[in-house]
Amino acid sequence: MDFGLVLQTDPPASRVISLMQRAERNGFRYGWTFDSAVLWQEPFVIYSQILANTERLTVGPMVTNPGTRTWEVTASTFATLNDMFGNRTVCGIGRGDSAMRVAGRKPNTLARISEAMKVIRALARGEEADLGGTVVRFPWVRPGAELPVWMAAYGPKALKMTGEEADGFILQLSDLYLTEYMVKAVRDAAAAAGRDPAAVKVCVAAPAYVTADDSPEALAHAREQCRWFGGMVGNHVADLVARYGEHSAAVPDALTDYIKARQGYDYAHHGRSGNPDTQFVPDEIVDRFCVIGPVEKHIEKLNALRELGVDQFAVYDMHDAQEAVIDAYGREVIPVVNSR
Repeated sequence: MDFGLVLQTDPPASRVISLMQRAERNGFRYGWTFDSAVLWQEPFVIYSQILANTERLTVGPMVTNPGTRTWEVTASTFATLNDMFGNRTVCGIGRGDSAMRVAGRKPNTLARISEAMKVIRALARGEEADLGGTVVRFPWVRPGAELPVWMAAYGPKALKMTGEEADGFILQLSDLYLTEYMVKAVRDAAAAAGRDPAAVKVCVAAPAYVTADDSPEALAHAREQCRWFGGMVGNHVADLVARYGEHSAAVPDALTDYIKARQGYDYAHHGRSGNPDTQFVPDEIVDRFCVIGPVEKHIEKLNALRELGVDQFAVYDMHDAQEAVIDAYGREVIPVVNSR
């Protein structure tokens, strides 16, 4: 199993770079960041420095979207980084929850994501792409250039499209039942489209918080540090409920039931521990969606995720123990999980 680290690009950028270097030293192979231009600093500028200061780390957004940059600009940025540092980028893409809404726009449609994925992937590989009637190609992209495009999804149509078109699937939660359900949906769609289901990489991304023991006090603190994540996921779930209704056969109740007490969301606190808009998230959801507890609990859950077909676990590291979790994973989790 591969491991990734997910960070927000809060200033100073030097700290983001330092944490990514620490992650590589501890056996992480991917470095991901949020991509929301109003809320955080520009990630692609920082990727250049991460790549220059690491040797093997693959970097990319979790996730970008097709609405905040033109597609040829996004493709050119990835292709330039790959030309400078080798094929060490991955394009995570989605509808653009915070990036679009903070700027007063609606998240992108699936149709737009589909078109963007094709254009960005093709151009970054040095192939031709149609920009709405004008066919272009980057003449400077060298042979052998690659850019995998991984799509974030929860709903039935997005899962189907991921299986049909994406190189990878990003699932932002670590609940075992929902992981099994959604990985199956993606791989069934891939098979129906004539693709090799195993060729679609699966990345589960969720907060991880390592505690010294499983005492009530330690677990309570870990839950408060990670409760923000249920609120972030809840934004996407609320969109699904608005589209499909409550208790829809199209979306599992295990995903939607917990947002009934949700009253609103202020993106000023997006992705941060202590977010006051996420108090509606119950402890049960924190435990299901995140990975918390002593080291052995992390190993147990990660082994279970791997058995469900997960290729990468990406650690959301937004809490009060950033370095400690990176080091604990490098010292006690990654070697054990990958020894099997």
